[in-house]
Amino acid sequence: MDQHELPFPLPEDERLQVAARTEPAVLAITDRRMLVGTEHRVAMDLPVEALRRVQFDVERGRPATLVLVPHDPHHEPQVLAVPYEELEAVTRAMCLVGSRLQELDH
Repeated sequence: MDQHELPFPLPEDERLQVAARTEPAVLAITDRRMLVGTEHRVAMDLPVEALRRVQFDVERGRPATLVLVPHDPHHEPQVLAVPYEELEAVTRAMCLVGSRLQELDH
């Protein structure tokens, strides 16, 4: 998925790093932030550093589940179902998130 296929616009100077179709929304990681949204609503728009917890469960015979929990309780946690064909993209997204969070501690 490229920037032109996203259901929400990005500024010209922001670079999409990875995006994946999940249910009920698209997950996108840019060089600045993480977004979860549809063409009607952006449910999460935060810097990766604003995440408190990420949980990624893969279970046999079911879509994987991705849970994104922000530090600030005013921001709603996101629970996304990840279809099999999007596992690679979501795994890349989680590597980017993990790397950015690790950088904060160094």
